[in-house]
Amino acid sequence: MPIEDLIGTEREEPFTVDGRLTTDVGGTIEATVLSTPGMIGMMEYNSTLLAAPSLPEGKATVGFEVCIKHVGGALAGAECVAWSRLDEVIDGRKLRFAVEVREGERILGVGTHERRVISVDGAGGP
Repeated sequence: MPIEDLIGTEREEPFTVDGRLTTDVGGTIEATVLSTPGMIGMMEYNSTLLAAPSLPEGKATVGFEVCIKHVGGALAGAECVAWSRLDEVIDGRKLRFAVEVREGERILGVGTHERRVISVDGAGGP
């Protein structure tokens, strides 16, 4: 299926706030919470998984732009969901997603993310 056929498609990826997704802001707060980079990483990961099945062999996507507001906190151990919707495909290679991270009904982060389709033939394989 061509990537353009995915416009409007949504995907969710549940995750637990732990490990590399957390911060204590350099010890300045007494709690371990979802970090902004961790939240954005889950948005990017989920968007990658949404696009991947429609890419031809030898193609992948890389992120090149995020416009995100981190509007709520989540403690370590919280069960969250990263949500993505493919909103636009430009020239078959620039993908624009709407993204959110939620804990239950509460929105923690919201914004847009853009990825570019690249060729990966022969890169990184054995």
